[in-house]
Amino acid sequence: MENLNVLYPEIFLFLSSCVLLLLGVYKKNSFDIIYKLTVFILLFTIFLIINYDKEATFLFLDVFINDRFSNFIKILILLSSVFVLISSYEFIKKNKISNFEYPIIILLSIIGMFFMVSSNDLILFYLGLELQSLSLYILAAIDRNNLRSSEAGIKYFVLSALSSGLLLYGCSLLYGFTGSTNFEIIQSELSNNYGGIFSMVFILVGLSFKISAVPFHMWTPDVYEGSPSSITNFFAIVPKLAGVAVLIRFMDIPFKNILIEWQSIIIFISIASMVLGSVAAIGQTNIKRLMAYSSIGHIGFAIAGIATGTQEGFSSTIFYMTIYIVMNTGVFCCIYFMQKDGNYMENIQDLSGLSKNQPLLALAFLILFFSMAGIPPLGGFFAKFYVFMTVIKNEMYALAIIGLLTTVISAFYYLKVIKVIYFDNSILKFDKNNNFAIRATLLMSCIFLVVFFIKPSLLINIVNSLF
Repeated sequence: MENLNVLYPEIFLFLSSCVLLLLGVYKKNSFDIIYKLTVFILLFTIFLIINYDKEATFLFLDVFINDRFSNFIKILILLSSVFVLISSYEFIKKNKISNFEYPIIILLSIIGMFFMVSSNDLILFYLGLELQSLSLYILAAIDRNNLRSSEAGIKYFVLSALSSGLLLYGCSLLYGFTGSTNFEIIQSELSNNYGGIFSMVFILVGLSFKISAVPFHMWTPDVYEGSPSSITNFFAIVPKLAGVAVLIRFMDIPFKNILIEWQSIIIFISIASMVLGSVAAIGQTNIKRLMAYSSIGHIGFAIAGIATGTQEGFSSTIFYMTIYIVMNTGVFCCIYFMQKDGNYMENIQDLSGLSKNQPLLALAFLILFFSMAGIPPLGGFFAKFYVFMTVIKNEMYALAIIGLLTTVISAFYYLKVIKVIYFDNSILKFDKNNNFAIRATLLMSCIFLVVFFIKPSLLINIVNSLF
């Protein structure tokens, strides 16, 4: 019981979501107050995590682990969720999806992610994953009056349920072949266990779906386009971070002794994601679909670090995901500015001549898309540089060469958007938006990416200390 304070963040989030649910049921028109309370709850949870920063602690017969890695990922999840919530508030109100359940479901999905990240056992991991997934199904289809949103919810539900089934099958096989659900016991049992290797494939399939890595990416473009932009913003950032963190946890503990077997699979998934994400985005006309294929490509770059199987490789992946979160948060803030007569525009051609009418917004697009393309000296360049340096250091030259080539290809569709913004004739003029939260979030994202080159070692040192 004396170690129960390790669970304060999870307990606080759960009790808060219960109180908010009661508030929503018994108080009419409670969306505004619940939304603001949710942001406060997330910020206070960050304080609870920072307040308890000790060495690795195990709870409940080593089922739950609290260490620096899980705490850092939890803080990233909370911070990115806060920025997603405050920047999307106006969008939610204008699109009439301001149901009081909206922020509560996000809270519940975050609780699921917390248990996923802190799991040291297959059962706790799967329970956390399903709590997250069930919440995301609802969020994808939350705009019930919009046919595209309902379609996105159904597609995500059907495909995600299939992947969850495969993952659960893999977990049950792993338990059958090793006799335990504990990660560390599984690690010691897997050295010459061919059945365990077979089960690993199913687990990797399930996790690849959750982070939308090729060839399990098929849901991503349709769900990104069909869901409301505020939900797409959340999907593009928070669940992916949790999924990548869990993938690292699996590779670092239970599958550590079968490095050769899983390494080739991760390399294939990484290369396939980088290639498809770079090529398939070229012909897109909808900016949310473009961001979907962009996210697939970025996941390919991120998990290239995991493919090395080293602590340095895992650090480079977390470093990449941190920069990825900042870039995506900024891009979706720009998408919220794409309004004409109160309607939100999604076509890339709608950005034509934006630099002539709104030069500051055009500059923000330029910074963010150049950073996503990996153009120095912006933050995105350092993210790719750190991953590729780690890959080359481990003598995985083919992976590094393909990664560099796909970076060049992906630069084409980012530059295509910049060309539309700066060189095409103006088609329409967006409404003026003075929303402070969106402007502040966008400004912070751009400043972070621009000044990051001054001292990148600050973040690198923090990430390196996690392992």
